[in-house]
Formats: sequence, C-alpha cells, structure tokens
Amino acid sequence: MCATALRARGTFHFATLSMMHFLDRTLTTIAENLALDEALLLNAEAGEGEILRAWQWSSPAIVLGSGCRLAEEVDEVACHRDGVPVLRRSSGGGTVLLGAGCLCFTLVLSYERAPALGEIRPSYRYILEHLRTGLADLAPDMRCAGTSDLACGGRKFSGNAQQRKRNHLLHHGTLLYAFDVSRVSRYLRLPARQPDYRGGREHVDFLMNLPTSAAELKQRLRVAWSAGEATQTWPQDTVKQLVDEKYSRLEWVRRR
Repeated sequence: MCATALRARGTFHFATLSMMHFLDRTLTTIAENLALDEALLLNAEAGEGEILRAWQWSSPAIVLGSGCRLAEEVDEVACHRDGVPVLRRSSGGGTVLLGAGCLCFTLVLSYERAPALGEIRPSYRYILEHLRTGLADLAPDMRCAGTSDLACGGRKFSGNAQQRKRNHLLHHGTLLYAFDVSRVSRYLRLPARQPDYRGGREHVDFLMNLPTSAAELKQRLRVAWSAGEATQTWPQDTVKQLVDEKYSRLEWVRRR
C-alpha cells in the first residue's frame, strides 16, 4: 500500500492508494489498443485504481494526437501507398510512428499520488523523472527535454502525452529500443511546433534507440512504478464501445 500526503485547508491528511497493477497486453487492432488505454482511464475513474500497461505494434502505424492536424503532419500518399494505417488517440501531444522496436506504455495515475500530478507541466516532470531514474544507467546524459520528452545527448528516445479526467490522468509514452528511425521521415512531416532542443533537425538526426530490449524496459517500468501485481483483466465491453463509437470512425481520425 502507498500512503500519499495531501494538503487540505492548511492541514495534511493521508490518502491510501492500492498497489498499481501491471497489464502486458496488445490487442488485435490499433483501434482496440488505443481504445483500451482510454478504457483503463474510465475504469480508474469508476474506482478500479491505478494501472501500468505495456504494448507493442509490429508493423508501421501512424497515431495522431487528439489535436493534431492530419494534413500538416502526415504524408497520406506515402501511407496509402505502403498500407500504413492512420489513427488518432485520445491524448494530446504530437503524431508518432509506431512499429517494431517501439514499446508503448500507459500509466493511469490518481491525482492523490502526488500534488504535482494536479497540473500539466509539473505532472510531466514528476512522471518523466520517475522514468529517467529507472532507465538512467542504460545510456549517458539521460534527461528530461522539452515539455514531454526523454533524451540522451540531445536525441529523443521517448515522447509522451496526456489525457486528464476529474480524479485520474492517462499518460501515454513510447520508448525506442530497436526502431528503424529512418522510416519516420517517409510518413511524417517535420512538426510545425518543435522543442527548442530539437534545433530543426530531421527525424533521423533527432531520434535514437536505447541499447536494451522490450523485456528489460517492461521490467524497469514495473520497478519504477512499483507495479508488482500482474493482471489479465481488461474492460472488453468498454473497448468495443469506444472502437465502434470513436476509434474506428473516419470522422474521429479526420476531425482536424
């Protein structure tokens, strides 16, 4: 159990959080995987508690942030030619290319865990510092960069984004470990908004892989978040509903 100190009207009280669960689950379609992340957030809001999830997708797929403009960020002609699907997630942040060698992770955290989680920028720092501490010995000069990245020597290996509800936040992240970064420029344009540390570099010069494996990354994530209890339970009905009503619909993908 984890006791977290909270301030209320000038005094402190303690909220007890149950142990975080770990879900290692990749569903059969990209739409289902994106829906599962949102479903886990909705579950937490309904009282199911915090969770860490890990999943991977073996072939190229584009995932837009909820507010990204499709035409500005994606080369649709190249995607159509190569059969690369384009979808949109529920969290903010930029557009990403998924594929082999990219581990996706999802954190659903209660605001009661730490005061920093109540605000966007402090929450990124809190979460990314946890991740950096757990990964730091894998590569030199690892640090938080920009608003929501992790980088080594000025090269990014992890991008992150959030969706927030009343009592919990959903934090998405990617960790590159054996990813073909040369493919990114084939499908993604240079983003209009870039962190200062990028310096206008092309994708291939900006991204890097950590020298590790997916299994090692999963274990380190579990340790960093004390996600000791594995679960195979996931909200199947909610996932189906979200896929049908949102993630499989062109009007959602092409909303911007």
